[in-house]
Amino acid sequence: MTATETHATPQAETDAETATVLRILLSVAVFVAGWATSVALWGIPGLYIPALALVPVVWGLLITVSRV
Repeated sequence: MTATETHATPQAETDAETATVLRILLSVAVFVAGWATSVALWGIPGLYIPALALVPVVWGLLITVSRV
């Protein structure tokens, strides 16, 4: 095994992890920007209606996490 092979694998894993983290951060940024846009367009209902709609989603996530 050469030094090139030893260093190639951790770099590939680091790149994959970085890509995954960037996708998650981009998704969160788009979600927050969409929510902010709804507040700008519709005011207070644009703030609380998405939060109300996310209650079942968060409830399901809490159940999923607690079962693991």
